[in-house]
Amino acid sequence: MGTYQSDSQGDVLTGQEIDIDEPRMFKVLLHNDNYTTMDFVLYVLETVFYKSPADATRIMLNVHRNGVGECGIYPFDVAESKVDQVHHLAQEHKYPLKSSMEEV
Repeated sequence: MGTYQSDSQGDVLTGQEIDIDEPRMFKVLLHNDNYTTMDFVLYVLETVFYKSPADATRIMLNVHRNGVGECGIYPFDVAESKVDQVHHLAQEHKYPLKSSMEEV
């Protein structure tokens, strides 16, 4: 579905449809390490990604068992901000927790 442009008087110019592409989406991942506690991972999932305790536990166990877990899918700017927030919190609490993003 496209949108229509308007001229300087606000009148809609018909026949000049503009296609708007959906933004590229990125999944944000957490990576397992041997030092970050499960409680801290739960804290990150609940505060940065706004996951419920049940969802946070499921993702945390996935990270623990499989080495990586998906936290959510976001537009580039939001995904990049989430990765930065994870790294900032981890550094602040002296954990080596890593996060990354991959295009979907």
